Amino acid sequence: MDRTLTLLGIESSCDDTAAAVVRLTPGLPPEILSSQVLAQTNLHAAFGGVVPEIAARAHAERLDSVVEEALTVAGVGLDALDGIAVTAGPGLIGGVLSGVMLARGLAAARGLPLMAVNHLAGHALTPRLTDEIAFPYLMLLVSGGHCQFLLVEGVDRFRRLGGTIDDAPGEAFDKTAKLLGLPQPGGPAVEGEAMLGDPKRFAFPRPLLDREGCDMSFSGLKTALLRARDSLIVAHGGLTVQDRRDLCAGFQAAVAEVLAIKTDRALALSGPVTALAVAGGVAANKPIRAMLETVSTRHGTPFLAPPLRLCTDNAAMIAWAGIERIRVGILPSSDFAARPRWPLDDTAPALLGSGKKGAKA
Repeated sequence: MDRTLTLLGIESSCDDTAAAVVRLTPGLPPEILSSQVLAQTNLHAAFGGVVPEIAARAHAERLDSVVEEALTVAGVGLDALDGIAVTAGPGLIGGVLSGVMLARGLAAARGLPLMAVNHLAGHALTPRLTDEIAFPYLMLLVSGGHCQFLLVEGVDRFRRLGGTIDDAPGEAFDKTAKLLGLPQPGGPAVEGEAMLGDPKRFAFPRPLLDREGCDMSFSGLKTALLRARDSLIVAHGGLTVQDRRDLCAGFQAAVAEVLAIKTDRALALSGPVTALAVAGGVAANKPIRAMLETVSTRHGTPFLAPPLRLCTDNAAMIAWAGIERIRVGILPSSDFAARPRWPLDDTAPALLGSGKKGAKA
């Protein structure tokens, strides 16, 4: 591809309404012209997690204004675009549908090519947007809804080496915060408390370390924390500030150790790679990131963590994934369905089982 490509990206798979404009000029690094994200944290705070119906309604109300803002900040109009890329799954189906319908309308009205992008592929390809790394590389996607080791072999070639068989780490952090009366989102709240706690006070389990391979489990760890909390309440009539800090520290240390050991195994299984990259909101956790970087260094593999604004859900990664697909000759099409489930590696066995709508992960 020897021409400049400018794409609008639209992302609405969970609770962030996002639009971005990304440009690739031959011979130059990719350029993010704009990346606008409207969070819904305040809408869901009282419920201790994302409420799908509220999220879908908020997306429907905000998407058009976020797209307009992204175009304005980028200084381009719809006529200057070479195409539109939209998250078509996986995610909360109401939000995904909102983004897909808007993208279809804009593409039809302006005669623009439309690319359906897998949300996970957007995360997995982000290191090529930020650092232009070559294939193959190992990606640890670790967020509120997903946790997978992916060997990224090409724009549309992903091999899953393992993942969580139940709660994703970010989900476990959120539930831990809720159990301890901390605000949402739970990741930053738990990390803040853990900084002042003793990670060795509670003997929390390290699930699945006795099982070969790279699969993980965090549901039992969350249950262990619940039991430790309840034991303290029964014994002392409540939790002290230090109790809460120590619980957070012990939980965070267990998650970090599991991720580090499983990453070590994934690097051993993956063969030669250009880098170990991490993405997702949990990648912002400093102790976890430090342990992953230590593992990567031990293997002699470069470690990459995109800026936080590109680790969490955003539309720049969706626009970039669209550009990547166009560059390798994948044809755009408006004939696609919004999908609540869409595994990147459809040859791998389902981690969480299957239903009428297909594999969950």
